[in-house]
Amino acid sequence: MVSYDVERIRKDFPILTREVHGRPLVYLDSANTSQKPQQVLDAITEFYEQHNANVARAVHTLGSEATTAFEAARDKVAAFLHAPNRDEIVFTKNSSEALNLVAYSLSNATTFPGAERFRIGPGDEIVVTEMEHHSNLVPWQLLAQRTGATFKWIPIDDDGRLVLSSLDEIITERAKVVAFVHQSNALGTINPVQQIVARAKAVGALTVLDASQSVPHLPVDVQALDVDFLAFTGHKLYGPTGVGVLWGRYDLLAAMPPFLGGGEMIETVDMSGTTYAAPPHRFEAGTPMIAEAIGLGAAIDYVTGVGLDAIAAHEHALVEYALPRLQAVDGLRIIGPADAVDRGSSIAFTLKGVHPHDVAQLLDEYGVAVRAGHHCARPVCVRYGVPATTRVSFGMYTTEAEIDALVSALQAVKEMFTS
Repeated sequence: MVSYDVERIRKDFPILTREVHGRPLVYLDSANTSQKPQQVLDAITEFYEQHNANVARAVHTLGSEATTAFEAARDKVAAFLHAPNRDEIVFTKNSSEALNLVAYSLSNATTFPGAERFRIGPGDEIVVTEMEHHSNLVPWQLLAQRTGATFKWIPIDDDGRLVLSSLDEIITERAKVVAFVHQSNALGTINPVQQIVARAKAVGALTVLDASQSVPHLPVDVQALDVDFLAFTGHKLYGPTGVGVLWGRYDLLAAMPPFLGGGEMIETVDMSGTTYAAPPHRFEAGTPMIAEAIGLGAAIDYVTGVGLDAIAAHEHALVEYALPRLQAVDGLRIIGPADAVDRGSSIAFTLKGVHPHDVAQLLDEYGVAVRAGHHCARPVCVRYGVPATTRVSFGMYTTEAEIDALVSALQAVKEMFTS
C-alpha cells in the first residue's frame, strides 16, 4: 500500500506557498471552501482558451466540444456518487440551490399532473435536525409556511450527536419529507444515515441528504445510503465556486415539477401552455455553469486519483491528533463530539474570555486562516448557549505541523488576554 504523501499533494495547490502577514499560510478553513489544485485551474483555463461556447445549442465545432466536455462532467459526478443513471445528476450553482430546488418543486406539485406523491398540505409534517446548515433548514421552513405543513426537528444532545431515541416520536406517519445533514459543518458529527432513512421509509417519507461536508472527505455511494435526494457543492470538493449538484432517483425527478422556467428545460412551448423536458434538463433552465462543471469534473478526477479512502484516513488521523492538543489549551471548550468516533474534520470551539471573532482575527496575524461565527447553523450555537464559535477544518493537504502552528498561535492568543 502506497503511503499518503501529503507533501506531494500540497505541491499541486499553488496558494499553499503564499505567506500571510509575513508567515507561511496555514489554511484551516476547508469546510468553508477548499483550495484548488493546479489541475482544476488548468481545466478551466483550457476550456475558456480553446473550447468556449454555449452547450446544447450550437452545431459548430466549439459548441460540440463544449457540450461534450460539460456532459462528460455529468458522467464523472454520476460515477463519483455511484449513481445508477447519469440523468439523475442535475447541475446547480451550489448546495443551497439544489436543496431549494427540491423544496420549491414540492410546493409546485399542487397542480402538476402526476405529482401527487409530492403534494404537501396541512396535517403533513416536514422533519429536519437541530444541527442543520441554514441551507437545509430555511427552505423547509418556507415550504411549511407555503403549504401549511408542520415543521419538526430531531434534537441534538450535549455531546453534539442526534437524539436517536426520539426518531419514532418525531418521524411519524404524517412525515412527508425528512431532510438532514450527513456531516455537520458546525459540529463535525457524522450522522447514521441508514438508521434515519430506515425510519423515514417505514412511514413513506422522502429523504433529502445534505452531503456538502461529507462528499469531499468520505466515499459517498447514493445506492448504499438509500436516500431519495442528495446535494453537494463543488467549491468544497476542491472544485470551483458556482457549481453544485442535486442527485435524485430518476423516477422521482421524472415526476417532479420544474423549479425554474427558461431555455433548455422545455419540451414544447406555445402561448397556450408548456410541456417540460425529461431530467436532468427539466431542472437546468438557462445557460448552465459550463466552465465550473468542467472544473468540478477535473476536481473529481483529482480526488479520485488520490483516493477518498486515503483522504478519509488522513483526515481522521488529523482529528485524532488535533483533539487532545486543542483540549490541552487552557479555557478551550470543544463544541461537538469530544472524540474522533463518527466525527469529521471540522472542530469548533470557544476560548474562555475571548470572543470567537477576536480569536479568528488574531490567529490570522499568525498566518492561520480559520472561520468564526455561527457557520450558518445558528440553532447549534443557541443549543449550546454561545454566540458563535471558532472553527478549524482540515483538507487533504492539511498537516500535523499546521495543527501545531494553530495550537501555538492559540496559546499566544490566550496569553494576550490573561497577561
